[in-house]
Amino acid sequence: MTTPDGAILQRDKKTYAIVPRTPAGMLTPDVLETIAYVCRKYEVPIIKITSGQRMALVGMKEEQVEPIWEELKWKVGRATELCVHYVQACPGTAVCKLGVQDSLGFGLEIEEAMYGKPFPAKVKFGISGCPMCCGESRVRDIGLIGTKKGWEVIVGGNSGPRPRIGDTLAKDLTQEEAQALVEKFLDYYRENSGKRVRISKFVEKEGIDAIKEAIL
Repeated sequence: MTTPDGAILQRDKKTYAIVPRTPAGMLTPDVLETIAYVCRKYEVPIIKITSGQRMALVGMKEEQVEPIWEELKWKVGRATELCVHYVQACPGTAVCKLGVQDSLGFGLEIEEAMYGKPFPAKVKFGISGCPMCCGESRVRDIGLIGTKKGWEVIVGGNSGPRPRIGDTLAKDLTQEEAQALVEKFLDYYRENSGKRVRISKFVEKEGIDAIKEAIL
């Protein structure tokens, strides 16, 4: 069986789910109206907000997948491929009284810069606008935490069956410095990691001190 592009076969082996791309979890009234229209038209049984601040439409038949994508007119939010799956971001200084850095704006920039790039395994970002860490930055492949002195870059977090708190790569960086360091780390990861080796496993194997020596 060939899985339609941008679709995920469900456990019943008959129906599919799709995940439209919603950068940093941001939605608009037009987006919500389109989702409501499409889900009513095709009788999509389940609409689920995921843990990665995305919206999954679940339960459509194979022949419905392509016309649904055509009507949505959205990019695919990749959920199984070896690439960036999502950038999770808290509101930061946009609205939160505790925010000290613009995590939402930074998250949108990171997503735009990283969308579609291939990696050895899936990559998830968590971006938090203050040390409260509402973007779950310490348990994501790449984490960014805003402080009064700038950004802290964290690598190697994981919230799966073997949870791991990520290691700090650098602190007190400007947004431009933090993004440049993230890109440099991901290049190093891409060049030195085996296929399907998650960043948490890679950091454990290499050691954070060796990684710092190589890229800082």
